[in-house]
Amino acid sequence: MLLYRGAPAGPGAPGSGLARPGGSPQAFGIRLSTMSPRYLQSNSSSHTRPFSAIAELLDNAVDPDVSARTVFIDVEEVKNKSCLTFTDDGCGMTPHKLHRMLSFGFTDKVIKKSQCPIGVFGNGFKSGSMRLGKDALVFTKNGGTLTVGLLSQTYLEYVQAQAVIVPIVPFNQQNNILSGNVD
Repeated sequence: MLLYRGAPAGPGAPGSGLARPGGSPQAFGIRLSTMSPRYLQSNSSSHTRPFSAIAELLDNAVDPDVSARTVFIDVEEVKNKSCLTFTDDGCGMTPHKLHRMLSFGFTDKVIKKSQCPIGVFGNGFKSGSMRLGKDALVFTKNGGTLTVGLLSQTYLEYVQAQAVIVPIVPFNQQNNILSGNVD
């Protein structure tokens, strides 16, 4: 996972975001509720200090269903920006688990070997990562599937999104082909 404050604007035309003003997402003709990108910043204010945000991210690595024995926190330079990286040797997430982890209010945490998971409200990663930076890039591997997820205020600002969009891209490690539903 990479976290950094701001990113240079990438390619693509501004204004191509989902749910533009005047249009709202629908299913079966019913308007769906959306979440404003501004919520990412306001939600992060639940962490008054950066250390509580770091603790939130570390908690995810030590949950019983993750099985991580080692966690590394480093600062790396990416395109002249300082990035805080968290790396663990856990079992990784399927694309479905990553989708739920990057969604608000969902959790798949379970009690394993009489060890209770820390945090069960489905908000810790989002609030913690957005307290530390504007962007979180998650790389995970489970079996032969590699998945990348992006929770990014910079991206949402660039595409002028009116709702939170979280791109998640799974692909097969052996042939580098994008995967569909791999759970």
